Amino acid sequence: MSHEKTLNYNKTIYASFTGYIVQAVVNNFVPLLFLTFQDSYQIPLDQITMLVTINFLIQLLVDMLSAKVIDRVGYKPSIIFAHICSAAGLVLLTVLPEVIPSAFAGILISVVIYAIGGGIIEVLISPIVESCPTDNKEKAMSLLHSFYCWGHVGVVLISTVFFRIFGIENWKILAIGWAVIPLVNAVFFSRVPIAPLVEDGEKGMSFKELFSQKCFWLMMLMMICAGASEQSVSQWASTFAEQGLGVTKTIGDLAGPMAFAVLMGASRAFYGKYGDKINLDRFMILSSILCVISYLCISLVPSPVISLVACAVCGLSVGIMWPGTFSKASAEIKKGGTAMFAMLALGGDLGCTAGPTLVGMVSSAFDDDLKKGILVGAIFPVLMVIGLIFSKKGKFTERLDKH
Repeated sequence: MSHEKTLNYNKTIYASFTGYIVQAVVNNFVPLLFLTFQDSYQIPLDQITMLVTINFLIQLLVDMLSAKVIDRVGYKPSIIFAHICSAAGLVLLTVLPEVIPSAFAGILISVVIYAIGGGIIEVLISPIVESCPTDNKEKAMSLLHSFYCWGHVGVVLISTVFFRIFGIENWKILAIGWAVIPLVNAVFFSRVPIAPLVEDGEKGMSFKELFSQKCFWLMMLMMICAGASEQSVSQWASTFAEQGLGVTKTIGDLAGPMAFAVLMGASRAFYGKYGDKINLDRFMILSSILCVISYLCISLVPSPVISLVACAVCGLSVGIMWPGTFSKASAEIKKGGTAMFAMLALGGDLGCTAGPTLVGMVSSAFDDDLKKGILVGAIFPVLMVIGLIFSKKGKFTERLDKH
């Protein structure tokens, strides 16, 4: 391949990295404003909580519906549209609550618009990078997913500093500032090449063909476990920080989820740099075992400080699960196409909801004992280890599909 072509595809990969930062912005900026919305617009807490659920449900819906539409429309128009939706949702957030009678309806419309953008980005960015003619796909995939973590850290840090200096009442200026990133990246995507995921003249699998592959269901289970292992602890990390260190919620948010996200990003960046020298299966199995140990430390060790450290270590251990499973699925199911990536994103998102929900329900049943909830949540990394061992046994998945 010519040097110039390689450089062009490098630009595609950089645009994809920025795409994951955009997704981190749409998922993590608005939750920082929940109390402000409550005070400024007198919106009750149950409606505020609904915003997270709606954002998530829209992204799930996009996961389910996007495969057929995206293949028809094409990757480039779809990814540009996704970025425009993300920017539009953030801008409308500053306008709609003031101009329509119900402030909550205004916020909800904005959330729906940017959630559509975030959902399409999640489905498309991984296959766009997978289709680029790079030497080591696993390395590129892991590095790509680290940018979601850096985006998450950046959104929380920059927003916290901005609110501290300029006051949270000026949040609209910051929202417009965040909207610039997807707008600029939409222009960038319009100028870079996007390679076809499936070779010319060939077709990606239909859902029916994909669902008939037993290997796909094993990968789907692993994606659910990856999402659940990550979010079961991440969602509750600030609570552990507040309880463990006896600090305010602001410091708790920084100490808990931030440490988790930084170490999760570090794990992905590490594999992104040295992945060609590391066996992916072994790295994923050892990471999943470390995840089980961190869950047990969080739930069984009485020291609050050790619980908090175990939360951070959990971030390190879950880093490779999501991108690693994507890479394994791409290698095992050659013509999975957009349908496979959309369904894997759906599985990951289901896990992201199932994990924290299970932990929350079990905790409630035991008088809000979070440690009991986390102990039961350890089932997800345990299943991940079992799934990895099965997928590793020779060409186990190939044998599965022959029967």
